[in-house]
Amino acid sequence: MSETDLEALIQGIKDRNRRRIAKTMTLIESRVPAHQEMAAKIMEQILPMAGNSIRLGVTGVPGVGKSTFIENLGVYLADAGHQVAVLAVDPSSKRSGGSILGDKTRMEKLASHANAFIRPSPAGETLGGVAAKTREIMLVCEAAGFDVILVETVGVGQSETAVAAMVDFFLVLMIAGAGDELQGIKKGVLELADGIAINKADGDNQDRVARAKKDLENAMHLILPASASWHTPVMTCSSVEENGTVPVWEQVLAHRNVFTSSGEFEQRRKNQALEWMWTLVQDGLKQMFKDNQQIDAQIPVVSGQVARGEISPSAAARMLLSYL
Repeated sequence: MSETDLEALIQGIKDRNRRRIAKTMTLIESRVPAHQEMAAKIMEQILPMAGNSIRLGVTGVPGVGKSTFIENLGVYLADAGHQVAVLAVDPSSKRSGGSILGDKTRMEKLASHANAFIRPSPAGETLGGVAAKTREIMLVCEAAGFDVILVETVGVGQSETAVAAMVDFFLVLMIAGAGDELQGIKKGVLELADGIAINKADGDNQDRVARAKKDLENAMHLILPASASWHTPVMTCSSVEENGTVPVWEQVLAHRNVFTSSGEFEQRRKNQALEWMWTLVQDGLKQMFKDNQQIDAQIPVVSGQVARGEISPSAAARMLLSYL
C-alpha cells in the first residue's frame, strides 16, 4: 500500500467515508506485518483528532437485552443529531459467528440510521489482543467524528474488565424477576460499575423491578465506591418504550460533568492510555515468544520433561523465556 493510499484512507476517515473507515479497521485487525505497519502510521496521524467522544460500555448476562437497549438508546441519540458508533469486545467469537453479527441484523433501525455505525468485534485468540484492536477502532470512529461510542461486552469473564478499562462510563444492565436479582453478576463487576440499570421496566414487570431496585441499592451500600465524588446509581429503564433509556443517558452526562469538574475524567483517560500501552507490550511479547524459532524447537522437549516430572513447570518457563 502506497503513501497515496495511506493519505486517501486518512482523508476518508476525516470525510466519514464509511468504505474507507471500514478498510482502515480491517487493516487494524489484520495480523499481516505490512498491514500492522500501515495501521500504525494511520493511528499516528489520526490520534490528534480522537478523544472527543463519550465512551459508554454496556455489559450484562445473556438475555438481559443489551442489543435492544443499545438500539433504543442509539436511535434516540442518532435522532438527536449525535454520531453513534457501536463496537463489541468478544474474545470467543470468530467472524462466522458471535453475538454482535446477529445484533447487527436485530438492530435494523439503528444499523440503517444515517448517523450510526455498527462494527463487529475482531476475532482473536486473546482478550488483550481483541481489546487493544477495539480501542484502536474506537479512535478511528472518534477521528471520523462519532461523538458517542457504545462498547458492548459479548463474551464472559474478563471481557467486562477489558471494557471498563476503555470507557468513560461502565453500565451494568440487569433484569428483575429472574429469581436471584444479582443473577450471578460478580461483585468485581459491580465494583467497576459507574451505573446499574434494571432493564425491562415496563408492562406488568414494574413491581418486580421496584423490588430489585431496592435490593440492589442495599447491595451497593456494601461496595466501596471507586470515586468519592460519584456513588453508583441504580436506575430502571425500558428498551421497548420510546425514550425508555433516556434516564440512563442523563446519568451518563451527569457523571461526565462531575468527573470533568473534579479532574477525574482526564486522569481516567490517562490511566487507560497507560493500561492500553502495557496490554500491547504483553501482547507483543507473547507474539515474539510464539514466533521465536529456537523456542518453538524447544517446546516439545521441555513439555515432555515437565510431563515426566523431570523439571518443574516454573523451571521450564524460565528456560523457555531465557531464549527471548
